[in-house]
Amino acid sequence: MIKLTNLTKRYGEKTAVSDLTLAVGRGELFGFLGPNGAGKTTTIKLIMGMLRPTSGDVEIDGLGMSKSAVEARRVIGYVPDNPYVYEKLTGREFLEFIGGVFGMEKQKMESEIRKYSARLGMADYLDYRTEEYSHGMRQKIVLAAAFIHNPKLLVIDEPMVGLDPISARVVKDIFVEFSQNGTTVFVSTHTLSLAEEICSRIGIINHGRLIAIGSKSDLRRKTSEGGGDLEDIFLQLTGEYKKEESILGR
Repeated sequence: MIKLTNLTKRYGEKTAVSDLTLAVGRGELFGFLGPNGAGKTTTIKLIMGMLRPTSGDVEIDGLGMSKSAVEARRVIGYVPDNPYVYEKLTGREFLEFIGGVFGMEKQKMESEIRKYSARLGMADYLDYRTEEYSHGMRQKIVLAAAFIHNPKLLVIDEPMVGLDPISARVVKDIFVEFSQNGTTVFVSTHTLSLAEEICSRIGIINHGRLIAIGSKSDLRRKTSEGGGDLEDIFLQLTGEYKKEESILGR
């Protein structure tokens, strides 16, 4: 579903993404991890066609993003790291606008809006203007906007920001359901527990390069200790955390 080939993005002398080759299959629930500034959001913007690569190719569902961006975007549901809404629209109007962009039939659109607004606990707020929404409610409305047209690919950048524990649990369940029904779910997150819980395969990027990919068991074998939870694995592989010797242990 996603095929990245030798993907590189440079800004002057700075390389944000370097020679990234990655394939994510249909129905896969894939976690994309990395420290701040590692290149995660740049990679997502390249996948979405929001940035042009310096070199390399992006292919979505067999469509090259460089030549068929409009067609490729029609199969994607996208949630950015900073939820953007049209503030003078109500939640319902915003979702109807998104449904219209994707050419949804009105009855189907209304049914999906009812379903996801109920599941995400925002049905009572649909007819409020989105400018009145809290950050968590904005996150819910952009998630619903990504879900309602039943995309072949979900691309999610930090899905749990602002969500309460109940809503976070619902969103995780929805991701798993989409994956089980054949939708590819590509999740970039700093919430390592989320990736550990639901992702079948994980890629770790650091300094613009993909440094590890595989199941949790695959990643564990790449560490010196060969064990630990995903947090331990992540910290070892990225080398971003150096455990100082305890004074008491001297």
